Amino acid sequence: MKLTKSKLAKQANCSRSSLYYQKKQPLKDWKLKIKIEEALHDHPSYGHKSLADHLKIGKDKILRVMKIFGLKPYRRRGKKYWKKAGKPQAVFPNLLQNEKILPSRPNQIWVSDFTEFKWKGKKVYVATILDLFTREILGYSVMLSHGVSLVINALLTALWQRPPPEILHSDQGSEYTSQGYVNLVELFGIKISMSHVASPWENGYQESFYSHYKVDFGDPNRFESLGELVYAVYQSIHYYNQDRIHSSLKMSPKNYLNHYLAMQKVS
Repeated sequence: MKLTKSKLAKQANCSRSSLYYQKKQPLKDWKLKIKIEEALHDHPSYGHKSLADHLKIGKDKILRVMKIFGLKPYRRRGKKYWKKAGKPQAVFPNLLQNEKILPSRPNQIWVSDFTEFKWKGKKVYVATILDLFTREILGYSVMLSHGVSLVINALLTALWQRPPPEILHSDQGSEYTSQGYVNLVELFGIKISMSHVASPWENGYQESFYSHYKVDFGDPNRFESLGELVYAVYQSIHYYNQDRIHSSLKMSPKNYLNHYLAMQKVS
């Protein structure tokens, strides 16, 4: 029985007309992202207007690309979760600053990071693995400490449900440069990519996710027990993947994945 576009649209949870439109992430946007990142290395506090003057490119175009890739200037306002202690044991280049490496399919490039919640005088850490193409959270881990186990658990959760990506990107935090983590990633044949030191915009994809995620999540102190908090974290990630419309995708990450798979069948 032939699979029609109407049936494909129903499976992908999208309109039939949208199957004729294939969302693209143009190479020119990726190249501009790299130029912005390079400019931020020399001028870390530049906003989109200053970057537009510096690069001699329209400010609207700069702002649009910064929103797509979660690029933000480095504002030194208190402690930030990306400022992690410890001398790196291993340093890897940022492979995502290569114009030829453009995310064009699922499970090609994953990005990893973690953030913290303050709950009843304690810190609760949440690590995530995000697919750069679909923006879906594939792996996550919640712990009361941010040692290497936190990020390894998130990675193993992602690998349990998806094949290994070509590239896994993170910052140079001690958790990601530890020998145990590096050995695990290389065991799966994954290329390691890392942001430069004190360059949080180079992992802006995760930073952008956390900024919106925390707003949607609300006050952690409304939960009486740690178990309730952890359950809410899992539920909110499920909501983000399945239902929340992503501003760049114009649909939820899961629907975007289904849309992509449907388009592959049509073509």
